[in-house]
Amino acid sequence: MQTLYSIQTQERELKPGEAWKVLQTHFNQTRQLFVYLVYFITELALYAETDSRLRLSKHLPTDQDRHVNIKLAGNELIRKILEEPSYKKAIQTDKPQLLKNNELIKKLYQQLAETETYKNYISGSGRDKKPEKEILQFIYTDLMLPNEMFEAHIEDSFTNWDDDVEMINQLLFAFLNKPQSFNFQEMLSTEKWEFGKGLLQAVIEKKETTMELIKPKLKNWDAERIAVLDMILMEMGICEFLYFETIPPKVTINEYIDLAKDYSTLQSGQFVNGILDNIHKDLVQENKMHKVNFRTLDK
Repeated sequence: MQTLYSIQTQERELKPGEAWKVLQTHFNQTRQLFVYLVYFITELALYAETDSRLRLSKHLPTDQDRHVNIKLAGNELIRKILEEPSYKKAIQTDKPQLLKNNELIKKLYQQLAETETYKNYISGSGRDKKPEKEILQFIYTDLMLPNEMFEAHIEDSFTNWDDDVEMINQLLFAFLNKPQSFNFQEMLSTEKWEFGKGLLQAVIEKKETTMELIKPKLKNWDAERIAVLDMILMEMGICEFLYFETIPPKVTINEYIDLAKDYSTLQSGQFVNGILDNIHKDLVQENKMHKVNFRTLDK
């Protein structure tokens, strides 16, 4: 969707292969954002050691300064993340350290240290998996995400934050559950990448076909005045109807209703739903719902 929007709103003709490059760029931006969030969490946890060192270096350290609890820095899940080969490689290639905001990390750590959740965590003597994971989840959901300075920092660093935040949250929670099952160089499976490329290619190559189905349903609407994103979503939905045999039409319609609600106008969900539902009914009635792979049609 983002790739098609980028392509359709640019004022020049698309070069051969450019669409796939734009799609790959969007995927890379998502991966880089994910890497940085993981890096930020690890740096915040490791700041426990920095805080201890700074307090010990005071001219007249107090007894409390001499006994700072650094349990968080030794979090077992943090250790696994730092030792993960694909994460190490991501640090080298994506260089999240260049975006590091030391002052923000310090402030967030100081806020964390005042919470009851953190105090309960460091009071425990064990290294059970559940509390080790839960404290990192707490840092992300209750400390980082609600913080206005953190949000501003991420928005300044990643233009895709607003578009990707929901998906990134799901990825991060899954990652914290099983960090060793992730490969930072292959976050997108071959199957999903091929599906994405295929859908993108179908929408571009079959635009005439999709518009022939859409325009009669617009009635008093001028196609040129329909929100660009709404039109893109309808084109994508019709391509799934016609060319992607593994996706049930009901799933397609529900998916694009949700996307329209999340990314377009207030009325878009209902509008997209009405158009796609009517087109689907017509295709079924006319016995055109054969879901033939579009790549085979011109052979």
